[in-house]
Amino acid sequence: MHCCGIDFGTSNSSIALGDKAGARLLPVEGNDLTLPSALFYPANAPFPAFGRQAQKLFFEGEEGRFMRSLKRILGTPLMDQGTVVNGRLRAFDEIIGQFIAYIKTSAEKRLNHALEQVVMGRPVHFIDGDAEGDKRAEAQLEKIAKTVGFRHVAFQFEPVAAAFAHEVRVAGEKRALVADIGGGTSDFTVIKVSSRYVTRADRSQDILGHSGVRIGGNDFDKALSLGSFMPELGYRTTYGQKNLDVPLAPFHDMSEWSKVNFLYTPRMRQEMRAILQESRAPQKFGRFVSALEKEAGHRILAAVESAKIDLTSQERTDALLDFLEPGLHVEPTRCAFNDVILPHVDKISAEITECLTRAGVTDGDIEIVILTGGPTETPLLRDMITARFPAAPVSEENRLSSVAMGLGHDAARRFGAKKPEAA
Repeated sequence: MHCCGIDFGTSNSSIALGDKAGARLLPVEGNDLTLPSALFYPANAPFPAFGRQAQKLFFEGEEGRFMRSLKRILGTPLMDQGTVVNGRLRAFDEIIGQFIAYIKTSAEKRLNHALEQVVMGRPVHFIDGDAEGDKRAEAQLEKIAKTVGFRHVAFQFEPVAAAFAHEVRVAGEKRALVADIGGGTSDFTVIKVSSRYVTRADRSQDILGHSGVRIGGNDFDKALSLGSFMPELGYRTTYGQKNLDVPLAPFHDMSEWSKVNFLYTPRMRQEMRAILQESRAPQKFGRFVSALEKEAGHRILAAVESAKIDLTSQERTDALLDFLEPGLHVEPTRCAFNDVILPHVDKISAEITECLTRAGVTDGDIEIVILTGGPTETPLLRDMITARFPAAPVSEENRLSSVAMGLGHDAARRFGAKKPEAA
């Protein structure tokens, strides 16, 4: 019996095979164990490209439509609207389905057999404060998984899956806090972990508490964009005889991976051109209009993300935006970055407190901290977490793929011992 776990992430995705031997990650793009959660629909090709190939085609200037961070659309009204891709209206469940099908078929080609059972990872909350939207998001993801060929679909919270991946190296029993900071959400679990529990079928008594908030690496990108990049494109400038503020919403959408594509409409271009005629900062605001005309939002966000990564190890960086204007560049600093993400980090800290409260424990009761997800490398965030639990060792191996590995272990427990009854 072969089954798998899939971590469909906001920024990156991965898959792990689950069987009686446990779990192992499968390459999804060449020899890479992670796949950027991106698609590119070339203008003159029938099928999309995925992952790094999608990014390569887009950033090399190939004509077509680029998409990323589709997970954040699940459960929202945007799922019902669809989007125009190269002149054709496509439903988002079709687009997400093509991406998950690519992961599935890539694994099946390597294994030379079909995968019909899957444990899908999910955040504690897809959408904050919206129980119905949360149920809707999971139902949409389940339907997509079945549409692409999975007969049996189960779900596991992503931080719980991360705990499953890390506990294989834990001697004895430890009370762990799992901090799974992804591109779209921050999720937390307090759980008892032990290498002795890896094959335990029922883990419900080990899980002490969950909590989650819709804040992640994409929100850090947005904060950095609005704080250091968008002001160079006319953000918070004025126009007209009455010195009116320029609309802020287009700048916010230009700073968010899941919304930037919705800016590229004739109406938006027309409105922004009209404002440019009366702008009090025409050079700067002209760059924003140019970004709309060139559909350069994703290139700007790529520069923002690259700067964010640089600032994990550097005090300042230099981001070149010469695709908008010759010689244009932005020089963000870690200090400025910390200032703009501090409100997000504070909310994440509050959510950790909420998780501990639900689990009935205090900071001092935590014996190990498990970190997973790329944003856990952010110094301000990492320092906040480690300062709260100074006596707890940190486990952070395979930070980009530990969720998938844990989902593979969970799939082996659920499906590996015997074939499930037909749905």
